[in-house]
Amino acid sequence: MKCGWLAHPLTRGIDIDAPELISLRRRVAREKIFLRRIYEEWYAEIAGAIPGGAGRVLELGSGCGFFEEFVPDAITSEVQTCPHVRIVMDGQILPFTDRSLRAVVMTDVLHHLPDARRFLREAARCVRPGGRLVMVEPWVSAWSSFIYKRLHHEPFLPDAAQWEFPKGGPLSSANMALPWIMFVRDQAQFTREFPEWRVVTIRPTMPFRYLLSGGVSLRGLVPKWTFGAWRALERLVRPWNEHLAMFAFIALERSDVD
Repeated sequence: MKCGWLAHPLTRGIDIDAPELISLRRRVAREKIFLRRIYEEWYAEIAGAIPGGAGRVLELGSGCGFFEEFVPDAITSEVQTCPHVRIVMDGQILPFTDRSLRAVVMTDVLHHLPDARRFLREAARCVRPGGRLVMVEPWVSAWSSFIYKRLHHEPFLPDAAQWEFPKGGPLSSANMALPWIMFVRDQAQFTREFPEWRVVTIRPTMPFRYLLSGGVSLRGLVPKWTFGAWRALERLVRPWNEHLAMFAFIALERSDVD
């Protein structure tokens, strides 16, 4: 977020791409109760969308979170060295054999990948038929556009002509609008280029709670005991999430097409 005066004291002044920031954000995500409950909600939904059967589950961008509490045998990974993950790797070059995974999952990762096509091809190679790619990502709506353009440090470019963007730091290079661009604006192009991926679910969600939590960068904006009230409000406004959502839950399924 751009509001320096609200910066969380644990991470204030630390460069966005500094390796030590990952562990600090992990601590923030665990200690801020309001934020932790959001992640627990997301992780439970992601875990519930993973199919059974053969193959391991790979989580990309694990450093800041605690998804392994929901899927203990998940292979955690990160693009930078940090003490809480099993593998340091680039999400665009997956070190797994063909059809060896039953799912790839991630939270706030896809929009940081400079070459999303390369990732989708790699994921399609590694995920077995019937396996899934499951994620929570930023979303484009009238409300999120207002917030992300004014209060967030990451680029938010719904009008970007290309899916790709220049590779820079692992967190500073991004287009927060990329998931919406790929799966909504350029839906026909996605379907044509990636027939091996079938869209199962795209559910816009969470217009207020993550913003009010302050995320992993800011202090919380509301007391933790208000979490239930804000969740109830979000349920009430769910019919208008097309205009209000700041995130989306997305699940793709690997078909038998090669």
